[in-house]
Amino acid sequence: MPMTSRERLGAALEHRQPDRIPVDFNGTGVTGMHVKCVIGLRRHYGLPDRLVKVHEPYQMLGWIDEDLQTVLGIDVQGVYGLDTMFGYRNENWTPWRMDDGTEVLMSGNFRTTRDANGDTLVFPGGDRTAAPSGRLPRNGFFFDTIIRQEPIDEARLDPEDNLQEFGPVSDEVLGHFERESRRAAATGRGTIASFGGTALGDIALVPGPGLKRPRGVRDVEEWYVSTLTRRPYVHRVFERQTEIALANLARIRERVGDEVQAAFVCGTDFGTQRSQFCSEASFRELYLPYYRRINDWIHAHTAWKSFKHSCGAVYNLIPAFIDSGFDILNPIQVSAAGMDPRRLKQEFGRDLVFWGGGIDTQKTLAFGGPEEVRAEVLERCDIFGRDGGFVFNAVHNIQADVPVANIAAMFEAVRSHGGGR
Repeated sequence: MPMTSRERLGAALEHRQPDRIPVDFNGTGVTGMHVKCVIGLRRHYGLPDRLVKVHEPYQMLGWIDEDLQTVLGIDVQGVYGLDTMFGYRNENWTPWRMDDGTEVLMSGNFRTTRDANGDTLVFPGGDRTAAPSGRLPRNGFFFDTIIRQEPIDEARLDPEDNLQEFGPVSDEVLGHFERESRRAAATGRGTIASFGGTALGDIALVPGPGLKRPRGVRDVEEWYVSTLTRRPYVHRVFERQTEIALANLARIRERVGDEVQAAFVCGTDFGTQRSQFCSEASFRELYLPYYRRINDWIHAHTAWKSFKHSCGAVYNLIPAFIDSGFDILNPIQVSAAGMDPRRLKQEFGRDLVFWGGGIDTQKTLAFGGPEEVRAEVLERCDIFGRDGGFVFNAVHNIQADVPVANIAAMFEAVRSHGGGR
């Protein structure tokens, strides 16, 4: 008898062979697709023509509605927070036109201006009295963070400044997570939640794109320098952030229970195309103690699996990720140095669930043809899917200019693979 999507994801997370490989393309902010791709797929499959919501404006990710999720065979439903990365609520959806004429739906709180270059500037919390925190280049497809670093006075630098965005979870947010977790579980799909507050030093968040007046170390380059030159300061930030996160997770757990099967804990990137941002020793000294505390709490008090995102060549850091208590690794950037799928599955497949890596988005999906896509997907499913421990997704979000025929070929290949070839 076929598994339900929730059972399928559960089997994969427990390293049991599911009836087929579970598929995620809507569950998190790093496993989705650009709104233009969602629009293209709706047309490809002849679904009703309607405007698509951009639920994650930073990367311009399009929400995949129920009808398209069903067509694509998606098994995972995401639980997102109330606010976007730019600090405003997704509500009162309003039509908005991109530079290429594509019309989408944006939150009514998405407020922008144009600069002299024709770039679109977005404001934190939708407040035009604040300095803009994001820039969509003219004819571009996603936003870049605007650095708003105030001059640093070493004598006055206070770790609390880098904790502005972290604090006790409100009753409103708790109610939201409870409702959304129940809604997601009621779909029959597997569930992953992004509760927020647990990513330490994530460079997408360091600049404070949702803050109206960020304080502390908010320049990305300066932050990386600080992990070496201001390490005691960074330790104090991580220590306090972890304390806040653990208190919040306890309150969230009371409301959502085990409706959620996985929790997005960390989106901090540690790899480039060829190497790591830091040594394994530095990771173990600076990051591991705090992630271990968070993951140990999750494993002691919930049935959730802990999701770690990191792009790049992180092969040498994977043992430290495992020692940090992470259960899941994403996106498995197979084009990066040392990230050979067979080697990863053989060496780490008993300890980690690989969530992603099903198709190379830098080359094959973007520039190959449908047959090349199909062949690569089937090969990756054979490698990663053996004995469970694999959730199909691409290497990070699918970008705007990927041919729709290739995306469709990807989904069709996963569907044809079946349970365990």
